[in-house]
Amino acid sequence: MSDATPTMEFHPQPAGGSAKPWAFPAPERATLPNGLTVLHCHRPGQQVVAVEVNLVAPLDAEPQGLEGVATIMARALSEGTDKHSAEEFAAELERCGATLDAFADHPGVRVSLEVPVSRLAKGLGLLADALRAPAFPDGEVSRLVANRLDEIPHELANPARRAAIAMSGELFPDTSRMSRPRQGTEESVRRIDAAAVRAFYEAHVRPAAVTAVVVGDFTGVDLAGTLTETLGAWTGASARPRPAPPVTADDTGRVVIVDRPGAVQTQLLIGRTGADRHDAVWPAQVLGVYCLGGTLTSRLDRVLREEKGYTYGVRAYSQVLRSTPDGSGTAMLAISGSVATDVTGPALADLWHVLRTLAAEGLTDDERDTAVQNLVGVAPLRYETAAAVAGTLADQVEQFLPDDFQARLYERLAETGTVEATAAAVAAFPVDRLVTVLVGDAEQIEAPVRGLNIGEVTVVRGD
Repeated sequence: MSDATPTMEFHPQPAGGSAKPWAFPAPERATLPNGLTVLHCHRPGQQVVAVEVNLVAPLDAEPQGLEGVATIMARALSEGTDKHSAEEFAAELERCGATLDAFADHPGVRVSLEVPVSRLAKGLGLLADALRAPAFPDGEVSRLVANRLDEIPHELANPARRAAIAMSGELFPDTSRMSRPRQGTEESVRRIDAAAVRAFYEAHVRPAAVTAVVVGDFTGVDLAGTLTETLGAWTGASARPRPAPPVTADDTGRVVIVDRPGAVQTQLLIGRTGADRHDAVWPAQVLGVYCLGGTLTSRLDRVLREEKGYTYGVRAYSQVLRSTPDGSGTAMLAISGSVATDVTGPALADLWHVLRTLAAEGLTDDERDTAVQNLVGVAPLRYETAAAVAGTLADQVEQFLPDDFQARLYERLAETGTVEATAAAVAAFPVDRLVTVLVGDAEQIEAPVRGLNIGEVTVVRGD
């Protein structure tokens, strides 16, 4: 038996490397012979290519009484082409490992493709076929309409969705498309048929009005040639500019209770409209609203969740509804969450107290610094995937923003001071100009809410 004492050799701890500067990726622009605009961004290592296509087919272009036709058209784009039936098209996508999705929103229709770079030509070819010559078969459109009709009762039964529908109806006049559900009502969806879908497609979808964003690792790929042979082969009439109708909204302070007898929780949605992303206040507003309710450490959560135990979480946010080149678009500024029915009154009282305290005392430097770190410091992680980069670039296109908007936004956020962020947050949520929608048991919550004097109270049926 040896008496030698074993020894362990310790190597020097590796030193951390220098932080590499990061900026949101800058895309390159090109125009295909058919007028289709392409933004492409080379991201080494991203072997799954993300493609986002913006179709200028806004919801306000839907014929009156056919609200929802843009949604049905978007869903029907992958239901067969002049080359493949719906089943064949789905099989072809599966063979090349691709996914294709589409949805409609106020600015237009967005079509998303993800495909391995090794199958990029095939995937883009299928995407081009779906855009160039969708079949819109009567049977498939009827099935999609039936599916949409099945979804509507579930949406109306969801308190958060019901609150959002009520908020839109309150803020915007009946003549505005924004006042009605984005995917249509039961009455309007029932009127949609294949002929209506084809007419909407033919009126608004053409290559010269389309922008495609393509992001991935294009090492060894003839991207220009592949795009020309696929999306570039789509022909159509020239684009006709369509002026966006003006947006008006009424944010007179008031409360609407959507009655849900027996509800054990009350869904809160407090909101108003604000400037679109072109406005110089946007960066400060993003920072200030994040301090107010952007995360679990924000002020609203600290009071309503941590101190009072009223809720699992309350969030404040700004969401662009429609942006225009001249900056006359609009965004939704909102506070959302749910609380137990019996504390609805106290929770709203404390929420208003938070807003009043914010206006009187302002944000703290610590709140501002934490928000900057969360928004700017983690941005490189947020944009690790090609899909995340493509989605943001497509948002910029949709909102008529310059290609370097997101990069400059992070710079502005880092430069924004506490006083500027406070002013923007206070302006976003003035206590006397907020529309409050409550989905809950009116019998239990109406009296406490009236006692708060935060606006005229109206009760509506929840069915």
